[in-house]
Amino acid sequence: MANLQEPDDLNNTVRVSARVHEESPYVSRYETDAMVRGVYAGRFFPIYNGEDAVHKYWVLRRKALIYDVPEKPVEISGPDAVPFLEKVVTRHVANLKEGRGRYTLACTPQGGIFMDGVLFHLSTDRYWYVQADGAFETWLLAHSGGFDVEISDPNSRVIQIQGPNAQAIMHAASDGRIDDSMKYFHAGFFELGGQEVYVSRTGFTCELGFEIYAMGEATDHLALWDHLMACGEPYGMEFSSTISMTARRVEAGILGNLTDIDTTMTPYEAGLGWVVDLDKDDFIGRDALLNADQRSLLFGLTCADALPSATSDVLDGDRTVGRMTMGVHSHTLGCGVGYVRFDKPGEWPGRVLRIRLPNDEVHDCEIVDLPFFDPEKKIARGLDRTIPTDGFA
Repeated sequence: MANLQEPDDLNNTVRVSARVHEESPYVSRYETDAMVRGVYAGRFFPIYNGEDAVHKYWVLRRKALIYDVPEKPVEISGPDAVPFLEKVVTRHVANLKEGRGRYTLACTPQGGIFMDGVLFHLSTDRYWYVQADGAFETWLLAHSGGFDVEISDPNSRVIQIQGPNAQAIMHAASDGRIDDSMKYFHAGFFELGGQEVYVSRTGFTCELGFEIYAMGEATDHLALWDHLMACGEPYGMEFSSTISMTARRVEAGILGNLTDIDTTMTPYEAGLGWVVDLDKDDFIGRDALLNADQRSLLFGLTCADALPSATSDVLDGDRTVGRMTMGVHSHTLGCGVGYVRFDKPGEWPGRVLRIRLPNDEVHDCEIVDLPFFDPEKKIARGLDRTIPTDGFA
């Protein structure tokens, strides 16, 4: 099951019973008759709300946007939390300091990617794994035998504030407690508007940003939302559906679970070999990865003449050599961009190939390394605070 968010998906909709999935506690603050919901990790979220997507994109890049996102924290706690997590994720856990986060994967025994997300160390023997789309809580429960751990749902909904003004907004929202000393992938408990929440210096855009995790029933969600909006207003912050986030995350080379990566791909094939710590004694999938081909199959694609889209074929001459998993228009680069998954490893970056769209149109395209710009993540790290004043609309 893919969770696509391309332009055509805004019209390819069906009616779904609201009892099946979890509604957002913030929805009353932004819902319009034009809103189109997506479903991710069993949660509804807005993928379109009638807004001007290009305008919202530039607000993200030049000021700040607030998003209601569906990523789902799962809590892993108990005396065996560390050895259990060492077993189920691909990166080291024991050296993850309290108040820090770490991007990591969970693999199948065959070495395929089952889940990606960020692991946070909240306190002694207490961790949150903020999962992407998929049934990760069930996966954890299935592998918890023999470990003294509790797998639970903290019922935390997540808000993201992303953009160059995000730090100033969070400084105001926290009465000055959040400042420049909070570095990328650092996290902690803070009071925002008199309510304790968990805050991390992370996001899904590779802009400077923060994620705010509510504390389940203990949080007055609407009061929290109103407080953040009031703090963001002087800095030009606006609400956006994820339509602007999707464009930016593709530019940043951020991959979507079940769309760009899945159990049929190893971390190496996805270009995520850096997330695999083979020097760990053991983790699910390690044996398979020890002997796996470490060459990537996933690269970026640019197309000057058309908008690439999922399922488009990539051709070398007349031969199909790969398929698109995602495509968007890059407002910064002024062209179509997306991800292509090749059938076989090769020296693909720098090649000029052709893309055949679902309507059978064929256009030239170029294969590039990911991400499409800012490879050192200087923007997200706060090292590059240049506000883009030009760009294609």
